[in-house]
Amino acid sequence: MNRIAVLIVMVAVFVVNTSFYANSKGGFYVVIDKSDYELMVYDAEGWLSTYPIVFGNDDLGDKMVQGDRKTPEGTFTITHKKPHAKWNRYMGIDYPNAESIERFNNRKARGIIPMNAKIGGDIGIHGTWPHEDYAIDQYQNWTLGCISLKNEHVEQLYRMLGVGTKVVIKR
Repeated sequence: MNRIAVLIVMVAVFVVNTSFYANSKGGFYVVIDKSDYELMVYDAEGWLSTYPIVFGNDDLGDKMVQGDRKTPEGTFTITHKKPHAKWNRYMGIDYPNAESIERFNNRKARGIIPMNAKIGGDIGIHGTWPHEDYAIDQYQNWTLGCISLKNEHVEQLYRMLGVGTKVVIKR
């Protein structure tokens, strides 16, 4: 009887940690709270888990221009996933999207940023350099604007979240 219980638990863990489970449950969504350095995962029934994260710049304001190392704010979607040689796993988001471009152009028109500024891109959720998970524990902002987690955590998210998952980034 104990073996059957163990088998049931193992199957349940496998199903919960695969991306096809997300699709069968109506999907997950992610909320990234820059002020609290937290990435939270939700499903249709509510909160599931929270992970510590870091960003690019100690100034947690919204991304203004390419090269400012700030993490953009808004509502995005995971567009692609891939193993990454430097940062373990990478889940790209659709920055810049229409919302980001409109905000960027509005800032240009108001003179907040230079007319020749570029918006940037290649923002995603990824792990750390090998053996450098301590950067997360010490809240060392080191990316170029991406969201970084411990490698163990990004592997969990990589299995859980599918392409198309909604990602809300807020301050």
